[in-house]
Amino acid sequence: MKILVKHKPTRLYVILGAFFVCNALVAEFIGVKIFALEPTLGFNPFDWNLYGQKGSLMFTAGVLLWPIVFIMTDVLNEYFGKKGVQFLSWLAVGLISYAFFMVFMAIRLAPADFWIGVNATRGVPDMQAAYKAVFGQSLWIIVASIIAFLVGQIVDVFVFHEIRKATGESKVYLRATGSTLISQLIDSVIVLYIAFVIGPQKWPISLFLAIATVNYIYKVTMAIVLTPAIYGAHAVIDRYLGPEEAEKLKMEAANQ
Repeated sequence: MKILVKHKPTRLYVILGAFFVCNALVAEFIGVKIFALEPTLGFNPFDWNLYGQKGSLMFTAGVLLWPIVFIMTDVLNEYFGKKGVQFLSWLAVGLISYAFFMVFMAIRLAPADFWIGVNATRGVPDMQAAYKAVFGQSLWIIVASIIAFLVGQIVDVFVFHEIRKATGESKVYLRATGSTLISQLIDSVIVLYIAFVIGPQKWPISLFLAIATVNYIYKVTMAIVLTPAIYGAHAVIDRYLGPEEAEKLKMEAANQ
């Protein structure tokens, strides 16, 4: 066990994998909230008009964490290859499913009488209803988010390595950003379409296209803005592993 813990590549994979899975899991739970960007930043609504939809720029709260998932995915791709990312993706899906199951079990527990109204003076007259509303996401949203996450990760891994084959070890920015641009387009479309168009809310196509477009533009912007962070992560990891070990991992990842 000591040898395993002291093995730097193993320790690195555990640390990166933990951040990857943790952020994917938390993003699923906070993503139920839709927030308006301009008021959040202290500005008046831009009153944008996109596909006939007017108002503030709207995002799911999960976008706060997905940029970190982007970085983790690209770094894991670089050092641990397809198999390393695919294993963590399936693990994340399993843990997300388990977490939602346990939440549903918790919702079904009979609430204590005093707890229902414990926050009535704070504007929450029924804690059980609030608990269910926040944590009890519809099955459509859960299924949509899991499918979108898994498909997005599979596409990201594939595109990342195809670009790597074409460009070699140079142009890290191209494979990191390029894979994200394609995978997140698919992710943004799948999750909103399944959850809100096919699902019981029956969004009009114009609203679906408007929110999907805005969320995708945000993800594209963050992918570009975070490019220096990917280079920074590579520098820190190379220093931690040492040049020889880092190069060995990259070669093994590229040949998977």
